[in-house]
Amino acid sequence: MRKKIVAFGEVVWDILPDGKVLGGTPSNFAFRCNSFGEEGHLLSRVGDDELGHLALKRLKELGISVADVQIDSEFPTGTVNITFEKKHEPVFDVTPDVAFDHIEFSTEALKLVRDADCLFFGLLPQRFGISKNTIRELIKESPSSIKFFDLKLFQHFFNVLVIENLLQSSQIVRIKEKEIGFLSEKLSLKQGTLEQFGEQLVKKYNVDLVLITRGFHGVFAFHKEEGAFSDSGYIIEMKDNIGSGMAFSAGFLHYYLQENSLQEALNFGNAAGALNATKVGATSFFKKSEVLRFMKKTKKRSSEKI
Repeated sequence: MRKKIVAFGEVVWDILPDGKVLGGTPSNFAFRCNSFGEEGHLLSRVGDDELGHLALKRLKELGISVADVQIDSEFPTGTVNITFEKKHEPVFDVTPDVAFDHIEFSTEALKLVRDADCLFFGLLPQRFGISKNTIRELIKESPSSIKFFDLKLFQHFFNVLVIENLLQSSQIVRIKEKEIGFLSEKLSLKQGTLEQFGEQLVKKYNVDLVLITRGFHGVFAFHKEEGAFSDSGYIIEMKDNIGSGMAFSAGFLHYYLQENSLQEALNFGNAAGALNATKVGATSFFKKSEVLRFMKKTKKRSSEKI
């Protein structure tokens, strides 16, 4: 049975060195959920401007419904200037106070999340009051849905109180390994192994599951009852890693919601993220069967001590 997944947050144009591409964590996530056969919905907001109309057109081309993408007559469509570090890591410069900062709590939004199997959200739309208040209300009004918090840090926004409130409202949280040191310091957690970090996080905030993406080294998970899980990285020729985190999260959630084991979900998500990195951009289409084929034919890196 298809699961209903609602992704809340930004729709933006990523301004890359060689042109612009429609992006945003929630839209990339919804796209990938759909590619795996789930029912992905996007709850966002764009400006009533040229970029906004282009965004709506592109979302439709990607097979993402725009029924719950609000139109803003005052604030412009979001943009992100992206440059790349030496190791292909993208650096994001996000324009402040744009349409996705003003997503309204509406009857339509409430209806959308009431029967959702999962409500997915990130940190970026928490910068200003309107979107921040909207996600809080949607969380309250969807008690039966799994809350999936993508805790990706952004250069221009960090608020400990906001992060702690979202952690306390979430069952699943996804974190990049390279950001654990910073987060541990800000959240007053002891430095240690990934397992120790996961254990501290689930105890302090009552999170069910911590997912840690590790780039070339694969993925790690800590469940509050089942403990630690991991899957090593794949040996691939990487094109770029834009959207790989969302491919992992969508792949993991696809298996997790279909009641596969946590290890099976982690394995599939890891492969989906790795396959995404062999392609250009976040919305190169591939389906479940391609991920399974990739898992069979692609060699993995040696496991390392975590």
